[in-house]
Amino acid sequence: MSLVLVTRDAGVATVTLNRPEAMNALSRALRAELAAAMRALAADDEVRAIILTGAGERAFTAGLDLKELGADTGSLGAANADGADENPVRAIELCPQPVIGAINGVAITGGFEVALACDILIASTNARFADTHARVGILPGWGLSQKLSRIIGLSRAKELSLTGNFLGAEAARDWGLVNRVVAPEELMPAAQALARDIASIEPAMARPYKKLIDDGYALPFGEALALEHRTTSALNRMVGAEDVEARRLAVMTRGRERAG
Repeated sequence: MSLVLVTRDAGVATVTLNRPEAMNALSRALRAELAAAMRALAADDEVRAIILTGAGERAFTAGLDLKELGADTGSLGAANADGADENPVRAIELCPQPVIGAINGVAITGGFEVALACDILIASTNARFADTHARVGILPGWGLSQKLSRIIGLSRAKELSLTGNFLGAEAARDWGLVNRVVAPEELMPAAQALARDIASIEPAMARPYKKLIDDGYALPFGEALALEHRTTSALNRMVGAEDVEARRLAVMTRGRERAG
């Protein structure tokens, strides 16, 4: 049985963590399969958007497989290495396509870090988030200590990470961690609809725009503005008037269809 399932439909790929009996815990084998799957999708020009979710309704992923780590902690270093085959977070982050996390259940510790690697999060009402690194006695190695505070604020991040308490789906939405919360049966349809919207954007625009947002977010504001100026000055010079007109008409048509 494959630990990671991948399906494709009209430019949208869906990646499903497939260890529901173990709450989709990130065993060494699952980490390697997930990283490989994301690298393959990143190189697939036919894929314009990616959905990442977990099998079942209990867990997106419960994080690193603690039973496995209890027998051998040697894999931790490999899992945290930037270029390692077992670092799925880095593989997700390097995808040029937007990645939507459809959080169907708990996302705990390493699983929380996998969720934070996604570009957009949609949560089921079953979703809950927790950072139990401090309770387990392992510091995060996939970016949680730095990403979380930038998303929800410093004091809220400290509250979660220094208690190990769970954050429910509605609170996660209110804190800006997830974009929206839907009923469990509506999660995948909502994620698929969003993915189709993203897939309708030309990759020649979507991919550099995603990169511009990510690269700028990692910089001080003034440097980010300078980055935008340099990037857009170069790319926008390549746009012809006929291209703008064709796209303007397409936007107007889409607006009328949505309104109707």
